[in-house]
Amino acid sequence: MNTSTLTTNVNDVALIFEGGGMRASYTSAVVAELLNQGIFFDWVGGISAGSSCTGNYLSRDGVRARTSFVDLAADPQFGSWLTWVQGKGRFNAKYIYEETGAPGQALPYDFATYQANPTQFAIGAFDARSGATKYWGRDDISTMRDLMLRVRASSSLPLLMPPVELDGRTYVDGALGLTGGFALDAAKAAGYSKYFVVMTRPRDYVKPASRVPGFYRTTFRKYPAVIDAILKRPRRYNESRAELFDLERAGQAYLFCPEHLTVSNSETDVRKLARMYELGTEQARREVPAWREFLELPAA
Repeated sequence: MNTSTLTTNVNDVALIFEGGGMRASYTSAVVAELLNQGIFFDWVGGISAGSSCTGNYLSRDGVRARTSFVDLAADPQFGSWLTWVQGKGRFNAKYIYEETGAPGQALPYDFATYQANPTQFAIGAFDARSGATKYWGRDDISTMRDLMLRVRASSSLPLLMPPVELDGRTYVDGALGLTGGFALDAAKAAGYSKYFVVMTRPRDYVKPASRVPGFYRTTFRKYPAVIDAILKRPRRYNESRAELFDLERAGQAYLFCPEHLTVSNSETDVRKLARMYELGTEQARREVPAWREFLELPAA
């Protein structure tokens, strides 16, 4: 890619990627299709798996977008219950986020394109001790490791992955924050009032209340803020979705909601993940005309 000529063409709408673990096998197809269509936002935000989508969008790598949530699951080092017992996580977080992106490795990251890309961004993680959401952007990133460590922090699912120590703080999955996993607050803080939101739950989804609060209290007794956030997340998540649907009705948001998503956040069957990507691609391509109309871009 000629990194000397990278530009953007959407300057009044924020792009937001929801998390959802391996459910992003479906929505990573949106990353690829946005890039295929030449739709380049001035600003993008992501939390949890949405931070991986954000990173891939910033490097303008549609192939990596797919590989991250489909093919990488076949890698013997991707993770298992054995790596979980070893303290590396059900998903081998250090390997996935800090090792695979190097040149010649399983998931090489085009850091030169990331650096040349003028798009601003926010990646959010949850501070396990203070309960605050921490967002990082370009000013916080000097090296590829800086970026990948923050993506890892944003994506560190409690129980399934170990917390991340960074700058003297302990971080876990950003979806525990006040918005329930949407970087909508960061987009507002950046001055945006219109949003293109890639969601990983269907339109009719309502997150149920936590059913095992006693278990969480025992497991995270060192981090009361994490316990509190886990128990409050269903309400926060549902409130954020309600706000997004209100914005959609007001013409201020375009919501991509998966129509045929059938995998969980911990799915590792590559055949199932590949099928999700295929279905996500089909839906994304159907919606392209509506995307362009909302973004006021000419038809392809």
